[in-house]
Amino acid sequence: MLLQQIINGLTIGSVYALIALGYTMVYGILQLINFAHGEIYMIGAYMGIIAITFFIYIGLPDISIALTLVLTFLAAIIFTGAYGITLERVAYRPLRNAPRLSILISAIGMSIVLQNYVMLAQGARDKIFPHELKIGGELIIADAHITYTQVLIMALSVLMMSGLTWFIKKTKVGMAMRATAQDRRMAGLLGINTDRIIVITFLIGSILAGAAGVMISMYYGIVNFYMGYTAGIKAFTAAVLGGIGNIPGAMLGGILLGLLEALGAGYISSEYKDVFAFAVLVLVLIFKPTGLLGERISDKV
Repeated sequence: MLLQQIINGLTIGSVYALIALGYTMVYGILQLINFAHGEIYMIGAYMGIIAITFFIYIGLPDISIALTLVLTFLAAIIFTGAYGITLERVAYRPLRNAPRLSILISAIGMSIVLQNYVMLAQGARDKIFPHELKIGGELIIADAHITYTQVLIMALSVLMMSGLTWFIKKTKVGMAMRATAQDRRMAGLLGINTDRIIVITFLIGSILAGAAGVMISMYYGIVNFYMGYTAGIKAFTAAVLGGIGNIPGAMLGGILLGLLEALGAGYISSEYKDVFAFAVLVLVLIFKPTGLLGERISDKV
């Protein structure tokens, strides 16, 4: 029972971690919370189902299921990446030097706009993941059942998080992102195109959220237009838990939150699983406001 809940927690925690990375990267550079990020994740889930439905219509799964899944992920991340860039250009760039309250209102407004846009475009009813692409089979380890879908989700999440870590630490763009996060004005004076770096940050975060959306649609088999709100709040909680603005912290926070949610649902009550995330958020803000891996940083003068 315990091992089964740990596997379930690692699976959903991997998804939370991918979404939390988008929150923490944007906050690290712009010092703002992109509350519309959860809707990007939701759009990724819808795009995954739309792409798979199209591929089934043309008969691609009959040729190769693996190719179908790869193309589905590519379609989803291309669309969510485009939405992320557009979101930055429309909702945040014009308010770059505005009071933070104005940016916060803009973020919440875009979240509502995207929710209603998807509801009008796709309908208010839940969408079902096509059964033709559901991955069957499972592994049994000490009475714990690990489905191939869970293995795929965890493996892809680890791969993407490792790739992001390498990108941030080893590439010139990654170094520019770290410099911009440390001091955006000084980075601009040293020749870094900070606007371009901000766009890249939104792009990467949206790609990760889009991939997470496809994974969760495969895992639960159902999506709806308001799923981004709850997942976004939980991912934000994961980012705060690990230390907002800290990339390893977002990964750790997502995994821990997933484990806490799964163990709470398994040993306390599944009806209250959404309560655990908010309880953790309150406790972290009270006892460790900077998060597990966060550091208190003095204001730049």
